[in-house]
Amino acid sequence: MLVLGVVCALIIVVDLLRGHAQQMWIMNVVWPVCALFATGFALWAYFQYGRLATKKKMQAAMENDEEPPSKKHTPFPAMVMKGAAHCGSGCTLGDICAEFLAMAFPVVAIWFGWKTIFPDTHAGKMFAVWILDFVFAFGIGVAFQYFTIVPMRNLSPGRGIVEAVKADTLSLISWQVGMYGFMAFAQFVIFRHVWEYDLEPSQPVFWFVMQLAMLAGFVTAYPVNWWLIRAGIKEAM
Repeated sequence: MLVLGVVCALIIVVDLLRGHAQQMWIMNVVWPVCALFATGFALWAYFQYGRLATKKKMQAAMENDEEPPSKKHTPFPAMVMKGAAHCGSGCTLGDICAEFLAMAFPVVAIWFGWKTIFPDTHAGKMFAVWILDFVFAFGIGVAFQYFTIVPMRNLSPGRGIVEAVKADTLSLISWQVGMYGFMAFAQFVIFRHVWEYDLEPSQPVFWFVMQLAMLAGFVTAYPVNWWLIRAGIKEAM
C-alpha cells in the first residue's frame, strides 16, 4: 500500500509536468500528496476532475468568455471532495513532518508534554506528538488556504490570513478527529490488546495505518467541508 501510494503520487506529478499544471498552483501539491494515502481513488479523482482545472483550460475559457470546465463539469459533491482533500494534504504533510521530527529528535516530544502533561509511557509520547502533529498540520493547512483564497478573492495579506484561518480551522479539526480516532483505535485496541504490539513511526505498518487514518479523516471532514462551502466560508474548487 505504501508503494502504491508513492506510485500513484508519481503518476500525478509526471502528468502535471507534462502540460497539465493546475490553474491554482497549490493543487499541484495537493493532488500528489493526497495520492500518498488515497492511492487509486486520488488517481481517479485527479484525472476525472483535476484535469478540468488546468492552467491551459482555464485560460482558454477566459479567452473565449466561457465558464471554466472545472465549474461546468464538476458536481458539487466533487467540489466538496476537492475541498476536503485540500485540507487533508496539509494534515498529511504536517503529520509526516511531525512524526519524523519526533523520531529523529525525541526531545521534541518532551517539549510538547511527554513526561510532564502526559505520562512517561509509549501512549504518553504518542499524545505529545499528536499535539506537534496538530501544530504542523494547522500551520501548513492555513498556508494552503491562504494561497487558495487570496488569489481567488484578491485579498490583502492580512485579510487573507484571517479568511484562511476561518476556512481551515473547522475543516482541519474535523479531519484530525477522524484521523486521531482511527489511530487510537488501531493502537490501543487492535495492536496493543489483540496483537500485543505498539506501533512506531519507524515501522512501515505505522504508515499503512496512517493511510487508513487519513481516509477516516476524509470521512469526518467531508460533511464539514460541505457546510463550509455552502456557507461561503470556504471557496469551491
